[in-house]
Amino acid sequence: MLTNDVIARADSVLMQTYGRQPLVLVKGQGCRVWDEAGREYLDFVGGLAVCNLGHAHPAVTEAVHHQLQQLVHVSNLYYTLPMAALAQDLVRLSFAHRVFFANSGAEVNEAAIKLCRRYSLERFGPNRHRIISMTNSFHGRTFGALSATGQQKFWQGFEPLLPGFVFVPFNDLAALERAVDGTVCAVMIEPIQGEGGVILPDPGYLAGVRRLCDEAGLLMVLDEVQTGLGRTGKLFAHEHFGVAPDVMTLAKALANGLPMGALLATAEVAQAFVPGTHASTFGGGPAIAAAAREVLRILADPDFLAEVAAKGNYLRDRLTELQRRHPIITTVRGVGLMWGLKLARPGAPVVMACRERGLLVNCTQGDVIRLLPPLIVSLAELDQGLDILGQALT
Repeated sequence: MLTNDVIARADSVLMQTYGRQPLVLVKGQGCRVWDEAGREYLDFVGGLAVCNLGHAHPAVTEAVHHQLQQLVHVSNLYYTLPMAALAQDLVRLSFAHRVFFANSGAEVNEAAIKLCRRYSLERFGPNRHRIISMTNSFHGRTFGALSATGQQKFWQGFEPLLPGFVFVPFNDLAALERAVDGTVCAVMIEPIQGEGGVILPDPGYLAGVRRLCDEAGLLMVLDEVQTGLGRTGKLFAHEHFGVAPDVMTLAKALANGLPMGALLATAEVAQAFVPGTHASTFGGGPAIAAAAREVLRILADPDFLAEVAAKGNYLRDRLTELQRRHPIITTVRGVGLMWGLKLARPGAPVVMACRERGLLVNCTQGDVIRLLPPLIVSLAELDQGLDILGQALT
């Protein structure tokens, strides 16, 4: 079927919630995807930081195939081996003692909001329930996650939002301190703002947030849905900044394209969840958990993470060189394989020009070209992608 026919058929029946590009993708392998006409594209979107191991990774495929032959789904009224083993792996590799599984970043951010409120209710009483979030943040599209998202453009048409959230500027410790009072129970923050344009924390900022939370008895919630699982050259981005949260959310790359989210917490905080307080029908299902175990095994390998960090340094140097040649790039910012190029003009034409030349990139905030290649990308593929980007900028 011709591309235009597929697009027309889809647009006639799908709700128009996405500004989709005119591509019908049918195959992926490694860092590349193909459309139905057989044209090849280098994928520097990676499912928006989902396909950290690239497309059709053989070890993940084999893990899922094996589990599908054994057991696909049972209710969370019962235990399964993949779920138990994955939870043990996450606890072993992180600050946390307890894990709750769901299907997406928005879902585990919803769960984090509920957990913080219930914990604070039990510990401090009913008046301490508000959560401080950051302007320019993004935590999801469901109502609780949307209410915690500090970007008004996502609120339009859905107000009034849920009460109990207050916003302060990212990288402003003084503003955060002024916002803390006896009604606040937690601070919810991305260690690096991804959808907000790849905004990094200032030196000492996250440590200051941790210190303020400790002094005021607040929970520190890190949304690592995009930054976690090797994206920055560390398994979790907060490791770069010498802090550990009380609660953390993961999703996106956890099962390399299959729907999986995880809420992690310390034992002290996690005890606020008891039977009946929260649930997810498909959370931690055997087939998805089997995939996630294999993904985590690969991503957590220190040698693999060292390679990601090295490729990140190489990409930083190449992007800095690109900026010198193209004054339209006003700022280069990022770490590992998560980068944003702020432009002096809208980024949509650059995205289109890249696509026409065989490179898929993403634009956020209207003028930031976001690069999120799979972590298995080679230096040759990075060079190829940046050569195409340079042509598009020209």
